[in-house]
Amino acid sequence: MGGLKDRYIRFDWAIKRLLRQKANFDVLEGFLTVFIGEEVKIVEILESEGNQQTPDDKFNRVDIKARNSKGEIILVEVQNTSELYYLERILYGVAKAITEHIHLGDTYKEVKKVYSISILYFDIGKGADYLYVGQNKFIGVHTNDQLVITAKEKGALVQKSPAEIFPEYILVRVNEFDKVAVTPLEEWVAYLKSGVIKENTTAPGLQEARKKLQYYSMTDAERYAYDEHLNAVMIQNDVLGNAREEGLAEGRAEGLTQGRAEGLTQGRAEELTQGRAEGLTQGRAEGRAEAKKDIVKSMLSNGLSVEQAAKYSGLTVEEVESIK
Repeated sequence: MGGLKDRYIRFDWAIKRLLRQKANFDVLEGFLTVFIGEEVKIVEILESEGNQQTPDDKFNRVDIKARNSKGEIILVEVQNTSELYYLERILYGVAKAITEHIHLGDTYKEVKKVYSISILYFDIGKGADYLYVGQNKFIGVHTNDQLVITAKEKGALVQKSPAEIFPEYILVRVNEFDKVAVTPLEEWVAYLKSGVIKENTTAPGLQEARKKLQYYSMTDAERYAYDEHLNAVMIQNDVLGNAREEGLAEGRAEGLTQGRAEGLTQGRAEELTQGRAEGLTQGRAEGRAEAKKDIVKSMLSNGLSVEQAAKYSGLTVEEVESIK
């Protein structure tokens, strides 16, 4: 089934404008359940600098900061364009989330696990997969086993893995996805990439998204704002793409010019070096020849015969004759 009514809102816009509303938590919870791998219930949306709605919204920073029923903090961010220190920034964001939600006088027991989910529409680096998960594990250097921590909860000692305490990073490389969507995870990534949601989907949150994220269910004003957002993203991508191409072309030209200059300089230096070496060699040879001539002349002037001078100098008789 196709047509205009099946056009769905991009996830970056939905997460900024619609999924923060409690009425739409079921879509967000479905998304988080699939990517985190366990059922997630959202208790509240927390404010952060990235999810404020202002006229100059940065399409480079679109995110949600939420607290789930376990008290954990979940950060979701859509990144449309490349950023040089992206991993450093999400590390800072996670650290900030941890410190923001523990108060002076609290024990470290109050530190909550943080999930950071990044939906990336740019090439962050090399890798064959479209989904990468980063977790902290403590591995025995000699035994290769994983350390399990003993902790105290509700008066009882419990075993915990560091992964239950340390932040977890999930990177979704949307543009690398090229599969036929079968699993709930694949269906979600297919929607993130192309905006398509299967009519018979059973993926958590997507059936709800089919109802709530329809383009034509928005008001005229909302559609206008959404279209302007898409135009801004496309213009930004075009500008950055052109800048990359121009930078690449300029880099090639500069490299060629520099290469020629360096080659010329190196060639001159090599010629100079070679000239010096050849000159020195030739000079030494000529010096030795002149010295030998002087020795031969001295031999002859002291009464030695031509044959004797040739014998002692290593020259031929003809060469000695030419020196006389």
